[in-house]
Amino acid sequence: MTDKREHIIDTALQLFAEKGFEGTSIRDIAEKATVNVAMVNYYFGTKEKLFEKIVEYKSAHTRGILDEILNNKSLTAIKKIEAVADTFIEKLFTHRIFHRLIHQELILNQRENLQCSIVNNLHPNAVIIKKIIEAGIKKGDFKKVDVELTIATLIGTINQVLLSKKFCNKLMNKSDDYVPYDDIKFKKRVSTHLKQLMRDHLVNK
Repeated sequence: MTDKREHIIDTALQLFAEKGFEGTSIRDIAEKATVNVAMVNYYFGTKEKLFEKIVEYKSAHTRGILDEILNNKSLTAIKKIEAVADTFIEKLFTHRIFHRLIHQELILNQRENLQCSIVNNLHPNAVIIKKIIEAGIKKGDFKKVDVELTIATLIGTINQVLLSKKFCNKLMNKSDDYVPYDDIKFKKRVSTHLKQLMRDHLVNK
């Protein structure tokens, strides 16, 4: 990927996160990236294609990390799952606004082609987690659990605290001005909870 394309993607990511999909135009992106509209159109064609490329770019980066975890022979199966949990917590907390926007696209189903593209880009990452769990089951380290719903539990727990700061604060008995995602202690709390949950659910005692 050229530096110019990456710069446009980074700029678009910021604007989509700030203004949403509908509120961001190709012209907005071009102006903030200090390039002309023709260059954005040349690289990406449409706003939908640019959004797809951002999802592809971000999910591919996460996939690289997950592949490293999967192929790390020094880690036990449960340590791999714990590393997966920390990876998703870090990535989703850091890019939480864009993550919410992705979920909005998945829920509203206003742009079917874009929705399909998002699903197709995110699914391979779930497949890697599935391989980790299935390998643990095959080796006897893990119980014979429902693998797909275990993945949903792992990622869904993080999603639940991310999708609404107001609800998260209410649940955690915090004031409205508290930002849980910037709090290292809260991030650690989510990590500790997920690891304990996965150990209790997966590990053969």
